[in-house]
Amino acid sequence: MNSELLADQLSFHWEHQLRPRLDGLTDDEYFWQPVADCWTVHPDGGVDFANPEPEPAPFTTIAWRLAHVIIGVFAMRNHSHFGGPAADYQSWPYATDAATALGQLDTEYARWTAGVRGLSDADLDRPCGPAEGPYADYPMSVLVLHINREVIHHGAEISLLRDLYTHTKEN
Repeated sequence: MNSELLADQLSFHWEHQLRPRLDGLTDDEYFWQPVADCWTVHPDGGVDFANPEPEPAPFTTIAWRLAHVIIGVFAMRNHSHFGGPAADYQSWPYATDAATALGQLDTEYARWTAGVRGLSDADLDRPCGPAEGPYADYPMSVLVLHINREVIHHGAEISLLRDLYTHTKEN
């Protein structure tokens, strides 16, 4: 599997669908809680989580979902595979406004995409390693496809929340 094809799949979605849909994200949208007891990133930088996650899992805000993509989908993998800075949910400087979150997202996306584009065919065939938990023994190409799915999936959720915000809030 070619690294350019893998990177292009995510880049096309990013450039033509997801990133344009995030332009103009306001702090009100970022923190908006469409139902009671949402998990979110708080204006003071705190974040809601529990391990294990309650059943059913709480509904999450755009802020929480962006943090998940920034940290759990991109930044932790960037650290493990592409020399990015250490990243984990406990020590991350969570964005306390939409502009900062989008800046973090852009940075981590760019690092991930550049890293994927730099992978050789041999790199794509090697096991991911212990940092990837259940993906440890899978080839790197499988992890890249998983990350593509995660970004597309969560990006669609965030886009839908923006639509819901627009159609339920007085602007």
